[in-house]
Amino acid sequence: MLSRNDWANFRAWARHPDADAVIAELEASGSLTPGLSWYRANLPPEALLAEPAAIPPVQAPTLGIWSSKDIALTEAQMTGSADHVSGPWRYERIDGIGHWMQLEAPLEVNRLLLGFLRS
Repeated sequence: MLSRNDWANFRAWARHPDADAVIAELEASGSLTPGLSWYRANLPPEALLAEPAAIPPVQAPTLGIWSSKDIALTEAQMTGSADHVSGPWRYERIDGIGHWMQLEAPLEVNRLLLGFLRS
């Protein structure tokens, strides 16, 4: 479905800033299905229905970075991630950029990551 009509659905769904290059790589490598399978494998849907959640908390220090124009994740979802972390939690917000923050604001993302990793 994502590759139909010259990848129009993928372009609308992903909103990737370099969609042409991504599409070329997906076509050349046949990696669309494996790439989507990574998301499918992260969490089985039935785990969300279990009471209490069948997911153990993250014990490692964790940094959550959210961007204010993210199309896939809300700020409440990101900040709510703290409820699933038993180790140290740090939250950072970047305003004015979208879901692909590492491409849209690499210097800011790297600054936050390096600061977190050095702390």
